[in-house]
Amino acid sequence: MSTHSISPTQHLTLADLATILADKSPAALSPEARASIAACHDYLHRRLAQSDAPIYGINTGFGSLYNVSIAPEEREQLQTNLVMSHACGTGAEVPQELVRLMLFLKVQSLSYGHSGVQVATAERLLAMYNREMYPVVYEQGSLGASGDLAPLAHLCLPLLGMGEVNYQGYRLQAEDALGLFSWEPLHLQAKEGLGLLNGTQFMLAYAVDGILRAQRLAAAADVIAALSLEAFGGCADPFYEGLHRIRPHAGQVSVAKHMRELLEDSELQTEPRRAVQDPYSFRCVPQVHGASRDALAYVAQVIETECNSVTDNPNIFPDDDLILSGGNFHGQPLALALDHLALAVAELGSISERRTYQLISGQRGLPTYLVAEPGLNSGLMIPQYTAAGIVSQNKQLCTPASADSIVSSNGQEDHVSMGANAATKSRRVVENVEQVLGIELLTAVQALAFRRPGRTSARLEAVVEAFRKEVNFVVRDRILYPDLHRAAAFVRTFAWSE
Repeated sequence: MSTHSISPTQHLTLADLATILADKSPAALSPEARASIAACHDYLHRRLAQSDAPIYGINTGFGSLYNVSIAPEEREQLQTNLVMSHACGTGAEVPQELVRLMLFLKVQSLSYGHSGVQVATAERLLAMYNREMYPVVYEQGSLGASGDLAPLAHLCLPLLGMGEVNYQGYRLQAEDALGLFSWEPLHLQAKEGLGLLNGTQFMLAYAVDGILRAQRLAAAADVIAALSLEAFGGCADPFYEGLHRIRPHAGQVSVAKHMRELLEDSELQTEPRRAVQDPYSFRCVPQVHGASRDALAYVAQVIETECNSVTDNPNIFPDDDLILSGGNFHGQPLALALDHLALAVAELGSISERRTYQLISGQRGLPTYLVAEPGLNSGLMIPQYTAAGIVSQNKQLCTPASADSIVSSNGQEDHVSMGANAATKSRRVVENVEQVLGIELLTAVQALAFRRPGRTSARLEAVVEAFRKEVNFVVRDRILYPDLHRAAAFVRTFAWSE
């Protein structure tokens, strides 16, 4: 397994992150990163030795306490107090795979050399990442401006030997966990607490995970829609290239092409047409799925930019002899993008549920609820209820968090993004749509069995064969929730191809 080199000179892509997350590559600071971090740290301390001029959060208090001066001998305590006092997270624990991503993204942001931290601080974060020692972080507590203060405080408490970590299946006090490797707690120097806590890495970790899963869902949605179309006895005419050439939205064109490829050489498409035209949920797949793809492309661009950004405050520019207070910690770019991601993914689920409904409704020669002896058997009646309930919940979750703002810090922080709420909501929507598409897949493969001996395309038959290894045909009523869970897992993990 190769080691990923964290460098300020290399652009980190979402594809890079997907690979790093999948193979659990260890990471290390590149020589350039070490040099940048060290140069910034050295500049900051030379500057402090030369002047007592107020610099926010370094020799002053925080937030509305910016006008309180801090004596040189109290600056380390100031940074320690910041981390302790801001660890006010509540709610559910952040999943460990996202905490891992937070650690990585925090070091990536520090590597550009504008934050003033010690090299040793970045190295300790990476050591925790490589040892899979994950701080206990909580979902609630961030306003998404001034960065993700509470979650990042929990992320960084173990640097001081405080807080808790998850390690090899055990919940440990951080002090005890550090002792396993003879690691001493760090002593934070000027600005380090602020450099660690100011940042968007909580929102960003959710965003990276969300966009990677959403891109997978976009590919899955096309394949599952094609299976449903075949099972329903639908027509491929709406995917004709010329229709989309005259309304050439990029996502729409891409989905139509994908649908044509998925249906290529299908025997079922040679059978007599069963209706003049199909319902919108089949006929408008390119327009609906395509619009979601276009939205996700925008979201991916924002997230990738954020992965290659410095998001703390103030920022230090050694080459320009400047230390500037700004607003790079503000989560508005991510908040809007995460709300957009939730809506785009929810629409994939919304149209999916409609196709499920059409398939079980007893139309076009299919048995009602796709089972023999309906009445005695309910068949696939209730999975559609489940999908409908989830789709309804998604509508509620898609209320934009970024439309809200609540004043904090005595009016100093008077506009916040609420991007952390957008992040956690978007993850729930993605999880929900994985289940909704799983229900459609279960329904489509069940319905397709009633079209035998007719066969769909080789590509779609391969999906059916793989799915049937996980979920059997429903001959008569049985307990279905294990099948629904397996179907969602299949959607989440199958190698969907474009």
